[in-house]
Amino acid sequence: MADHNSHGTGGLVFDSKKRAWPNEMNVLLALLLMIGLFELLGALTMGQSFLFDSDGRFDTIFNEARLKIIILQVSIIGIIAIGSTQVIISGGIDLSPGSIVGLTAMIAMSFAQTAMVNGNPNPKAIFGESWMDLPVIIPILVALGVGLLAGFVNGALIAYTKIPPFIATLGMMVAARGAAKWWSKGNPISFPTDQFSSIGNGLNGWAPVIIFVGLAVLFHLILKYTVYGKHTYAIGSNEDAARMSGIKVNRHKVLVYTIAGMLAGLSAIVLASKNLTAQAGMGVMYELDAIAMTVIGGISLAGGRGSLVGTVLGALIFGVIISGFTFLRLDAYYQEMVKGFIIVAAVVLDQWRQRRAGSKV
Repeated sequence: MADHNSHGTGGLVFDSKKRAWPNEMNVLLALLLMIGLFELLGALTMGQSFLFDSDGRFDTIFNEARLKIIILQVSIIGIIAIGSTQVIISGGIDLSPGSIVGLTAMIAMSFAQTAMVNGNPNPKAIFGESWMDLPVIIPILVALGVGLLAGFVNGALIAYTKIPPFIATLGMMVAARGAAKWWSKGNPISFPTDQFSSIGNGLNGWAPVIIFVGLAVLFHLILKYTVYGKHTYAIGSNEDAARMSGIKVNRHKVLVYTIAGMLAGLSAIVLASKNLTAQAGMGVMYELDAIAMTVIGGISLAGGRGSLVGTVLGALIFGVIISGFTFLRLDAYYQEMVKGFIIVAAVVLDQWRQRRAGSKV
């Protein structure tokens, strides 16, 4: 009788015990564990449920308001994390998205202002009246262009001058933040048109979530099924081997960083429109939170491994931590300490997995 576990050639035997457990499943288990922990702490200390409605106040068993808060508070940074995921998979790092958000938000809001506020001229006007009440597509294109340009500069510096990504993007981080402060001499820019404000506040406030989820699905498919995705993983796994196989490594790096910059610009559009104002200090620490989401989501800082599914789950873990500490009425600095611990633990786990995989070769 034929052995059903053997392949058609070579007599290789499939060992079900050696099937790889998807790393995303580990992240999902961590998310469920985190939710369970806050449920337990809520029951023990407050007599309340974290995510479930025990008082019959809602149409479903879930606390819809808290679920919405969890998802909304990570959506804008999550858009940046989509770009950071691609950068890290390619073997790079990007420290500039937060500053790009600040600069792009200021410039975008300048082109999104309305001429009249409560019957009076806009007191925060940056340009003349002819540059106000513009079609919403103009500030969108301007913002995406600024983000794209910043990302292109990052990529070109890294690819063609061989500056380490850390240094190149650190320079952009400092320069973009300075440009954001210079743009309006540090003054906030406010009073956008209704069309612009609807970007971050439309669909009953769910617009940022829909944008984030839509982009995550799009880029997940791109990374998994297109040449762009295959080249990104190949460069992150072994840049020299990728170059020898015919991949135009430098050009691809520029493309990856350009996309990351454009996504930072889009994040700025959503943030400024949601807040109805733009300030030079917007986006501070966003790049670190985005990197943390990817690391928690199982993206290897060594490059070449990970997926956007993990990044989305990492973002949800972030949201659960923030909302859970608010639910327990704990001060914000506890959040930072716990997030720091989780990030370090995730990196240590990734290093352990790499060493273990290397020992089996």
